[in-house]
Amino acid sequence: MLTRLAIRINAALETVFPEQRLYLKSEHGTHYLRLRPVTQGLVVLVGAMGLAWTIVATALFMMHSLSAGSVRDQSQRQGMMFEERLTLLSTDRDLRASEALQAQERFNMALTQVSSMQEMLLASEDRRRELETGIDVVQNTLRGVIRERDSARDEVSRLNTALSQQGGNATEIGRAKDTVASLDFLSSKLAATAAERDQRGEEALAARDELILAQDERRALELRHDAIFARLEEAVTVSVEPLERMFRSAGLNPNDLIATVRRGYSGQGGPLAPITASSMGGGSLSASEKRANAILKQMEEMDLYRLAAWKAPFANPIPGGGVRLTSGFGGRNDPFGKGHRQHEGQDYAGSYGTPIHATAEGVVVHAGWQNGYGRLIKIRHAFGIETRYAHLSQIRVKVGQKVSRSERIGDMGNSGRSTGTHLHYEVRIGGSAVNPMTFIKAARDVF
Repeated sequence: MLTRLAIRINAALETVFPEQRLYLKSEHGTHYLRLRPVTQGLVVLVGAMGLAWTIVATALFMMHSLSAGSVRDQSQRQGMMFEERLTLLSTDRDLRASEALQAQERFNMALTQVSSMQEMLLASEDRRRELETGIDVVQNTLRGVIRERDSARDEVSRLNTALSQQGGNATEIGRAKDTVASLDFLSSKLAATAAERDQRGEEALAARDELILAQDERRALELRHDAIFARLEEAVTVSVEPLERMFRSAGLNPNDLIATVRRGYSGQGGPLAPITASSMGGGSLSASEKRANAILKQMEEMDLYRLAAWKAPFANPIPGGGVRLTSGFGGRNDPFGKGHRQHEGQDYAGSYGTPIHATAEGVVVHAGWQNGYGRLIKIRHAFGIETRYAHLSQIRVKVGQKVSRSERIGDMGNSGRSTGTHLHYEVRIGGSAVNPMTFIKAARDVF
């Protein structure tokens, strides 16, 4: 049965591939090699399969090369975009920091002007009191002069009455002489009294003019004082609002933070101490003094906000750039094929040995190897916050060491459960992991 099938196949192929003979001539004779149709068909089939396989393999290789090139170009473009964005963010951060410093300088200058205006206002108040006292003295003197003038007039009337009543040996000539002398004496006294009265009146008018001028100066000073207070209030509001917005964007309660920082810094006195009635020498505070106290309170809160900002992880662990953000916070497919898992931090990919910096001041509570994390640093900050820096190549701090914000604590590496050189950065509040980018993005408009 198989023989008949082979014969039929051979007969069918013979119409396409007729039998061929290859003659091979050598020194010993001539030989030939007969190629049957089946053999020729197998050779053609094997050659066609080899050619098809070559074409398919070449196509797959070219497709893989093109896709790899496209992914590489796309990665390079994304890396360039991230670098440009980080450069822009760094420039914007420097600009915001410069604006904050300028606002602080303007605030200090305005505070100096307020102190100067306060001294001028107190001097003006003292001068006004002196003028009022001088006017009272002039008025009392004038009243005394008027009383003396009235007394002199009464004396003249009495003398005239006495002269008219004299009789006996008094002659008309003697009485006339006495009357003329008395009138000359009284006239001179009245003239002197009138001159002194006029002088006192002129002094009272001059004192009144000076008092009006001092009152005008005081009103102008109060208007200027109000303008300076308005500028101070605006400057303090502009400085405090971004800090409050930064804390709220990071999910922190500003009031709780201020209370915590105030408990840690409970010292009294200093330039921001409120004005009291005893310090101003009066029984109660004026409206300007109350307004100044409100500004001083806002300034104190601004200082507390800045202290809190240095104690919370608002900085970038790699501030110099040259890195790219890879895996973010949230669910993702495990790179080791362990299924879908929660990624509790932010990954920064960069060069081996890139400097890693603390994102806030705190105390190192762990500096060593930990499964999965590799070389790991844990820093405990205020407000129940902890930051973690994993997969390091080198650790530059030790347990118990106090670190400040932006201080270098280690180098980027590939230790532990890692697929490449990168930093795994975590932020935990009360032991629970939160998105680190929430803090970094919240501080972009402030630092």
